[in-house]
Amino acid sequence: MSKHTPLHAEHEKLGASFTDFGGWEMPLKYDSELAEHRAVRTAAGVFDLSHMGEVRVSGPAAAEYLDYALAGKMSAMKVGRAKYSFVLTPGGGIVDDLITYRLADDEFLIVPNASNVDAVTAALTERAANFDVQVVNESEDTALVAIQGPEAEKILLRLTNDTDADAVTGLRYYAGIRLQVAGHDALLARTGYTGEDGFEIYVPNADAGDLWRKALEAGADVGAAPAGLASRDSLRLEAGMPLYGHELTVDLTPFAAGLGKVVSMAKPSDFVGRSALEKLKDDVPARVLVGLKSAGRRAGRAGYAVQSATDGNRIGEVTSGAPSPTLGYPIALAYVDVAHSEPGTAVNVDLRGKPQPFEVTALPFYSRKKD
Repeated sequence: MSKHTPLHAEHEKLGASFTDFGGWEMPLKYDSELAEHRAVRTAAGVFDLSHMGEVRVSGPAAAEYLDYALAGKMSAMKVGRAKYSFVLTPGGGIVDDLITYRLADDEFLIVPNASNVDAVTAALTERAANFDVQVVNESEDTALVAIQGPEAEKILLRLTNDTDADAVTGLRYYAGIRLQVAGHDALLARTGYTGEDGFEIYVPNADAGDLWRKALEAGADVGAAPAGLASRDSLRLEAGMPLYGHELTVDLTPFAAGLGKVVSMAKPSDFVGRSALEKLKDDVPARVLVGLKSAGRRAGRAGYAVQSATDGNRIGEVTSGAPSPTLGYPIALAYVDVAHSEPGTAVNVDLRGKPQPFEVTALPFYSRKKD
């Protein structure tokens, strides 16, 4: 039986269509996924991300411990900043990709993907055995609302106290701060998974409904709209952002995904997966993650074969694909043989027996215009 977020009743009132995602019944769309996608690109979308996990790590050895438990150098983070990293297996496979916030010298909040909360919590708990830390899974008690889009900052300023205006406008990308949002004590972060500016608001479950309603009300006059998982997926695809279970899996290392820079091989301390990655760091992966675009009308989908345009041999596989509402043509992410990975390379995607021409292209497909 799928779990419900504390905002499930709000989604029902808005007429949402639901889908199972990571064991949660989540809003897929409210009316038109295309309209929701465009709202985020032009104004703002309000997302319920309460299915995501929250694991708090605290204690005198918290920073040292996370240097061991995660692939990044977490001890180098300043208080108030965030970092993208991985939980790896001893063999270097990706258990999950996640964001970690440093809330204090000895306190961190880790945000794993919904489907991986149990695996991440288990791994973090096991790895804490020799460190003076506490690992607490707070996922069931925490709600997360995201506001993404060019009008996101304006909406946040309407939801926060005037005395906090400078804190909101000055909040850097990949940073977080504790303040009141819509009258509720919250952790306000500025990260995002859409390619747009945006904020994430972490509050206790009891405050979620009021926050959700006030966020939609505050953004109504600028075109903000509730947005579901369908638009979130097309937005992150345009931004070239990987999705666990598609571009990232336990059978892949960060190197194949083009995310080797996220792994801190330079940190002096050991970390889980280091010895395996040391042996692979100078090797060229057999297949690498690339972007594909097409002048045709049909999109490649996850699992579709990528073929050589010259001899028709299978050279890879699509991991995510869809028509791009912003760009107006089909795009995809795919793992392909290194020999066919250069931008400009012509390939075909097998659309159920009918080859469709695509071209390898640099990522991301879309980048927002910055002031």
